[in-house]
Amino acid sequence: MLFRDGEVCGACYQVMCDFRADPKWCLISRGVTVTATNFCPPNNHGGWCDPPYHHFDMSMPAFFRIARQGNEGIVPVLYRRVTCKRRGGVRFTLKGQSNFNMVMISNVGGSGDAKAVWIRGSRSGAWLPMHRNWGANWQSSADLRNQRLSFKMTLVDGKTLVFLNVVPSTWSFGQTFSSKSQFF
Repeated sequence: MLFRDGEVCGACYQVMCDFRADPKWCLISRGVTVTATNFCPPNNHGGWCDPPYHHFDMSMPAFFRIARQGNEGIVPVLYRRVTCKRRGGVRFTLKGQSNFNMVMISNVGGSGDAKAVWIRGSRSGAWLPMHRNWGANWQSSADLRNQRLSFKMTLVDGKTLVFLNVVPSTWSFGQTFSSKSQFF
């Protein structure tokens, strides 16, 4: 329910165990900030991953910041969207092949979730819209090999940044490049 088919990938949430609902397992007034990175697949049997449930599948270290050990499973939570605070710049991981560019965008601050992304090769001149493939992966069918790559990104909160020549012309698929810019 929260993941919305990948639209909120990268968004940050503050999660707290609901002490009033479960004082046996919840730690009082303890919260942890998590980043949405994937989804809990629905199982069509009324499980926690099925609508209308909102579900966070957390790592054990994150879980133990809000709940006591001994009940490593399901606890009631309270949550809210928060600003993502990141170290370093936005990162671009290049995937794909000659006629299919896929870029995984990570380490995004601010609201954390992208609404729109454009790519520009150093020889093309024009900003080309990219389309969300899944989650934080954006794709384009333009052949931009052997060109410096720039990106323009708009977050769901409307903030836009341009990352000029963040990828050198010598790039190859599988590499990750970090910008010097960040959303706040």
